[in-house]
Amino acid sequence: MNRLKKKKQNAGAEVNGNGSVTREPDCGRKQKLAEIHQALINDPVDIETLRRAAGSKGGLLTDELRRKVWPKLLNINVYDLPHKPGRDVRENHKDFNQVVLDVRRSMKRFPKGMRASERAVLQEQMIDIILEVLKRTPQLHYYQGYHDVAVTLLLVVGERMTIAMLDTLSNHHLRDFMDPTMDSTKHILNYLMPILEQVDTELHDFMIRAEVGTIFALSWLITWYGHVLSDFKHTMRLYDFFLASHPLMPIYLAATIVLHREKEVKKTECDMAMVHHLLSRIPQDLPYELLIGQAQDLFNQYPPSLLAKRAALQPRKSLSISTFQAFQLATLHQRPDSVLKRLTKAQGSSTSRQGLEAALPQERGQLWGKRNRMVKMAVWGLSATLGAAVFAVAQTAMDWGPEALLQLF
Repeated sequence: MNRLKKKKQNAGAEVNGNGSVTREPDCGRKQKLAEIHQALINDPVDIETLRRAAGSKGGLLTDELRRKVWPKLLNINVYDLPHKPGRDVRENHKDFNQVVLDVRRSMKRFPKGMRASERAVLQEQMIDIILEVLKRTPQLHYYQGYHDVAVTLLLVVGERMTIAMLDTLSNHHLRDFMDPTMDSTKHILNYLMPILEQVDTELHDFMIRAEVGTIFALSWLITWYGHVLSDFKHTMRLYDFFLASHPLMPIYLAATIVLHREKEVKKTECDMAMVHHLLSRIPQDLPYELLIGQAQDLFNQYPPSLLAKRAALQPRKSLSISTFQAFQLATLHQRPDSVLKRLTKAQGSSTSRQGLEAALPQERGQLWGKRNRMVKMAVWGLSATLGAAVFAVAQTAMDWGPEALLQLF
C-alpha cells in the first residue's frame, strides 16, 4: 500500500491512446470547459483532449457536456442514430421476461423525486433498448446487471443515443460479460488479486487465507458500479472515467477500493464470510477523485500485459482487451458535429431527390400511358444516372450462481 500512497493525490490525469493515464496538474473549471469545447470543434475532433478531460478531476462536469463527449469517446455519429425500437422488438424474445423483471426492480436507480409516471416511461424505454441491442447482435447474451448500465446512459443521453452507446459498449468494453457462460467474466475478475499482490502483499495474503475470492466485486465490474452507488453523480463521474479508459479500468478501481479499506479488512476475522460481507458493501463516502487517480497510477505501473499470466487461471482470449486498441484508433478520425450536421443535411437532400425520382416511373405509367414512351425513357435514364438511396439474446439471464445473485440484489 505504501507504494500506492507515494503517488501524488491531488493531480488530474491524461488518458493515453493505450488506455493508460499520465498525471498532470488539474486545470480550472473555465479552462477545462474551454478545452473541451475546442476539442469538440476541432477537425478532426481532438479525442485525446476529451479523454484527458474525462479522466481528470471532476470528469466532464455537466450532463450537457456528457451528451456531447460520450458519443465521441465511442465513435458515434450523433446524426446517424438508430431509430426507436418498434413494439415488435418484444415479440418472441427469449430474454423478455428476465429483462422486464430486472427493469421493474430498478426503481432505486432513478432520481429521488421523479414522478412515477415519468419513471414508468423510462422503464418501458429501458426494456425496448435492451431488447433492441440484443436483437442487433444475437451472439450477445443478457446478464443481470446489464440494465444498470442501460439506465445510467438513458438518464443522461436519451433513448436513441442510449441504443447506440449500449450497442457499442456491448461489443467492446462489456463484451466479455456477454458470453453464454461466466468464464470470461471470471477471467477479468482474476486480475484483481495480482494487482493487490503487487501493491500490498500482506493484504493479498490475508485475503488468500480467508479464501474470499473476487466474487464480492462482481456487481461492481459488470454494472460499472451503477448498482452499488446511491449517489448518481458518483456513478456519472465513474462513467466519464471508464468510457475514456481501458476496459479493465473498473478492476483497477476495485483494487484501489480494497486497498483504501486495508485497515478494515485486516481487522476483520480471517474468515471468508466475514471478509466477503465487509467488502461487498461499498461505503458511500469514498474519496472517488483520489481513488480514480490511484487506479490510473496502478494501471500505468502494472498494466494488464504485466498481470496477464497471473490472472489467467486458464488460457483464454478476452475480446474486450484484444479489440481495444483498434477501437481507440478508430475514434481518432471523427468529424466535429457541425460538419456531420452539414453532411447529413446534404445527404438527406440528395436522398429525398433520389427517392422521388425512384418513385416516378410507376406514377408516370399511370398518368401518361404508352403515348409518352420517349419522355418516360428520358426520365428513367436520369433516374438510373442519379441512383437510389440504399441505406440484428439468444439466452435468458446467465446463471451467475447464488453468490453472484447476492451481489446484484
